[in-house]
Amino acid sequence: MGGEMQAVGRAEAESLINWWQEAGVGAPVGESPRDWLKAVSRPAASDLPSAPNVAEPSHETLSELRDWLASSVQLPLASATAKRILPHGPENAAVMLLSDAPSLEDFASGQPMGGEAWKLAGKMLSAIGLDSDQAYSASLSFFHTPGARRMSDDDRAASAEIARKQIALVKPERLILFGDAPARALLGEPLTRARGRVHRIEGIRTIATFHPRWLLQRPSDKALAWRDLLLLMSESD
Repeated sequence: MGGEMQAVGRAEAESLINWWQEAGVGAPVGESPRDWLKAVSRPAASDLPSAPNVAEPSHETLSELRDWLASSVQLPLASATAKRILPHGPENAAVMLLSDAPSLEDFASGQPMGGEAWKLAGKMLSAIGLDSDQAYSASLSFFHTPGARRMSDDDRAASAEIARKQIALVKPERLILFGDAPARALLGEPLTRARGRVHRIEGIRTIATFHPRWLLQRPSDKALAWRDLLLLMSESD
């Protein structure tokens, strides 16, 4: 009928369909006229159900916990635009790796730690006789959101509770905290103070050390990380 056809995106199409439904286009002619100017009654804010910011994990199996992590909207830093990244690995793993918030490179790989950082982590584990394919890998936060707000104290406490639940269900032989955020959340102190000694989390032998991303930028700290790994595998505390 003249003019050019314009492509309509998904958002525009959904908005248009919603308008059609509101206008009654998808229904036969009504029996009575519609009062388009009538005010729409909305429930008061006090009548709306209030969901807690986070939910405590109460699951008894690792499979149940993973399902919850995959679908819950009550996780710390959850949002409509956040990219969710789930933990992976076997139960009773030889080692569990807990890192800080995933990066865009991690998201692209579909795991809590990806790209060059994961390759370096694999080399670190291999150097102490552990196989990265048999490691359980998780992150303190399950979301990557560019420009997102920093994790608050409440977020950190909730994330630590979820991490402890994972550790208890995975039952790894050893645990590595990669980076400052996991050290603060689970040990209550920064990485600079947490390094150099053995900790116990849920009864699991634990050390805190530099995140592989940091080591890629600061290779000079690899010697310190090596000492941490040796401490993890030693028999003394």
